[in-house]
Amino acid sequence: MKPLSERDIRSSFVNCSKGEAQRLKLPAGLDELPWPDLDFLGWRDPGAPERAYLVADHDGRLVGVALRAAAAGARGFTGRSICSLCLTTRTAGGVVLMTARRSGAAGRGGNSVGQYLCSDLACSLYIRGRKQSVGGVVRETLSRDEKIARTLANLDAFLTTITR
Repeated sequence: MKPLSERDIRSSFVNCSKGEAQRLKLPAGLDELPWPDLDFLGWRDPGAPERAYLVADHDGRLVGVALRAAAAGARGFTGRSICSLCLTTRTAGGVVLMTARRSGAAGRGGNSVGQYLCSDLACSLYIRGRKQSVGGVVRETLSRDEKIARTLANLDAFLTTITR
């Protein structure tokens, strides 16, 4: 992913008001993020942990979505979940249900969609081996490039459900 400016990020949001986009807290150290290793920019708001944001290229344009993370359930350390984007196995709340209002009239009418996502939204770093999951590694025959392509396809499908 190419580095994004604050202006790029704030103007990309499709499922919240311009005012909400202007007030959201951007990730710390925006200039120091590992941009070449990111397929999308995802972060949680440290001041409001139930808020999360995701910005990605979608259908030839930059699309940002505001997400709501469900409260982590009381699962034991041995309970495992799989992220629906990168298919990384995580334990102890490492995967949470995140919902997004749909864009346009559907979202204003209360429609939303949800996916189980890595709670830190660091999917790109997990599939590249830059971060390790505590949940164990599932052996796959896919190459790194194939895992990236699969993650991008899953992300595209999620963003399509939000924006259509």
